[in-house]
Amino acid sequence: MKKMFLLICIVFVMVLTGCQEEVCDEKPVIYLYPEQETEVKVQLDYDGSLVCTYPEYEDGWSVIAQPDGTLRDESGKTYSYLFWEGNTDATYDFSKGFVVKGSETAEFLEEKLAEIGLNEKEKNEFIVYWLPRMQDNSYNLIAFQAKAYTDVAKLHITPEPDSILRVFMAYKELEKPIEIEEPAMAPFERKGFTVIEWGGAEVK
Repeated sequence: MKKMFLLICIVFVMVLTGCQEEVCDEKPVIYLYPEQETEVKVQLDYDGSLVCTYPEYEDGWSVIAQPDGTLRDESGKTYSYLFWEGNTDATYDFSKGFVVKGSETAEFLEEKLAEIGLNEKEKNEFIVYWLPRMQDNSYNLIAFQAKAYTDVAKLHITPEPDSILRVFMAYKELEKPIEIEEPAMAPFERKGFTVIEWGGAEVK
């Protein structure tokens, strides 16, 4: 009985203090678009633990990148992008965001991702991954992260890109809509060697 009482007390304290499990940063993918064939080194300084990478991440990724985004490693294998997932204790920012009906998620993402700066291929791959997990929710609170994400997952890229866009969507399932201020979305211009990243996390 004492052990059971102690366990109940621990759970109660966790609820009161707001302790949460780690957040999984899912499928951040990194596209590289140099102006000409270029050897590129990408290193990730991540405040968390990597659980999956492809190609395998050792002390970084080293690839030959083509202007169309095709990547080739030293063995000759080709990839569309660099992929990683990880667990982190990061706290994502929901001070501003968008409340979207689950049934309207696809339409919202098509419009908003284009506004942010993803091209058709990038946008479609984002939606195909996230839509099945969001469309059946009553509502989704969607907040595109900036500093809260980039401080947790720093990228070091050589040579340095001329333009970089990092799109990270954190979302929460809602039973009912809430009032929240919507953020202004800054336009993005692709110029020179461009790097695009997208990923996301469901926050409970």
